[in-house]
Amino acid sequence: MDAPMDVPVDHPMDVPVDHQLEKLAVPVLLDRSAAAFGGRTALSFQGRRWTYAQLAELVERATDGLQRLGIRPGDRVGLCLPNTPYFVIFYYAALKAGAVVVNYNPLYVARELRQQIVDSSTTTMIVPDIAAICDKVLGLLPSSGLQRIIVCPFAGVLPPAKRVAFTMLKRKMVAHPAWSHQVIPYRQVVAAGAKPTPVAIDPGDLAVLQYTGGTTGLPKGAMLSHANLSLNAQQATYHMPSMRAGQERFLAVLPFFHVFAMTSIMNGGILAGAELILHPRFEIAAVMKSLRQDKPTIMHAVPTIYNAISLEAERKRIAFPGLRVCVSGGAPLPAEVRERFQKLTGCRIIEGYGLTEASPAVASNPPDGEVRPDSVGIVLRGTRVEIRGIDDITRILPPGERGEICVRGPQVMQGYLNREAETRAVFIDGALRTGDAGHLDADGYLYVTDRLKDLIICSGYNVYPRVIEDALYEHPAVAEAIVIGIADSYRGQAPLAFVTLREGHATDGEALRTFLRDRVSPIELPVRVEIRETLPKTIIGKLSRKELVAEMAALKAT
Repeated sequence: MDAPMDVPVDHPMDVPVDHQLEKLAVPVLLDRSAAAFGGRTALSFQGRRWTYAQLAELVERATDGLQRLGIRPGDRVGLCLPNTPYFVIFYYAALKAGAVVVNYNPLYVARELRQQIVDSSTTTMIVPDIAAICDKVLGLLPSSGLQRIIVCPFAGVLPPAKRVAFTMLKRKMVAHPAWSHQVIPYRQVVAAGAKPTPVAIDPGDLAVLQYTGGTTGLPKGAMLSHANLSLNAQQATYHMPSMRAGQERFLAVLPFFHVFAMTSIMNGGILAGAELILHPRFEIAAVMKSLRQDKPTIMHAVPTIYNAISLEAERKRIAFPGLRVCVSGGAPLPAEVRERFQKLTGCRIIEGYGLTEASPAVASNPPDGEVRPDSVGIVLRGTRVEIRGIDDITRILPPGERGEICVRGPQVMQGYLNREAETRAVFIDGALRTGDAGHLDADGYLYVTDRLKDLIICSGYNVYPRVIEDALYEHPAVAEAIVIGIADSYRGQAPLAFVTLREGHATDGEALRTFLRDRVSPIELPVRVEIRETLPKTIIGKLSRKELVAEMAALKAT
């Protein structure tokens, strides 16, 4: 286990755990559901299904295979995979072998992959036989520290008809590696079918290295323990009392390598004995078809996905009667997007809040209780939120006052791997500093205003981009909106807005500025509103400011 480095003695892990929450090794979640729901479907992928009993058996075989390859407790196993059964199998197998999972974004370029491999000391990587991913990782084998790569055949998890079609029509997409003691086919790993050697796992042991930029700087490995992850899955489940064990179907369109999906969909779904309907990437046509035909009951997504579904549902007059609960996270949910989605689909969206360093869930609106406008809800069981002064972080503010959101709870990370200074900086008196601004009301509902790093200082006044973005979403022509701060010779900084328009609607930037005049203060009024065909997004579909900030900085420099 990697011990947290110089974390204060009253680290959040010392916060007492609610008596109804259990500190568990993560594989116990699967073991319990396999025992209780063995005949129920656990995974659904492109029309093919695996029961909990079958999934548990594959995990056992993969665990044995990893051990036969020499993987021991504490070794780093990287998952560079889209949402396929292989991700779930090797995630639980690596953890069952006592190894540490390192999640990788398959869209990273070789330089980014190498940096993370070296920083985490990853020795084994699991990849699909998709050439765009596989070949990139194979090229890193000699020099990055990787010792072996396990290659999983994409066609191998498809139903027979789709397997034949994929093999015939997509052959150029498939990698053809030369097998060796370092490049190993999936079939070899699971071939023996022997029982793995049991490994004693303490819930406090390191389970996952989840890379994040944190509040600032280059990506860092947040050290999440088995207890962090298993408790956070339980916290989220207890927050949804209407969850029906063994009966739910989760739409898994967010990538599992992202912490939101890993905890809330994969671990949370398996804890609940749910069927996980896997999508390797977000494609609106495939998701709309899945919503109609697979009839998921619970969906987790980011606001841009809900916005895309709303626009498609409105255009085609489609409803989803099976959908009971939708959870939004990863970015602030504009009120207009929530209201439009709920009106069109009849399904309530609950907004939640979290961050990688908290495994990630911190707070959520109750699915069966009061949802307050603009609030991300109440904190999860066993969690405590403090609002601290932005100018004086040592001062805890009373309800209603805005400051930096700080978190204590059993889901808070152990620290950043090999980053002593960054670990010290992200804790204050044992509470995790989130880098987000917000406040609590008198009843404990949390309101998140914006990222502190996105705060725009105009003539000494704090301007929060979300306020302007929410106002833009009220315009019937606006599909997406994002606001950044740019240098201003008079005010220091000024807001600049970017939008895309809904299909069939037309307007211009000046008309949108006029629209905003009655909705934001003069200091918040953007210097201009630019209309774009598309806006930059992260891998999980969140609108991303950094590309626009870089673009504006480059223009200013020319």
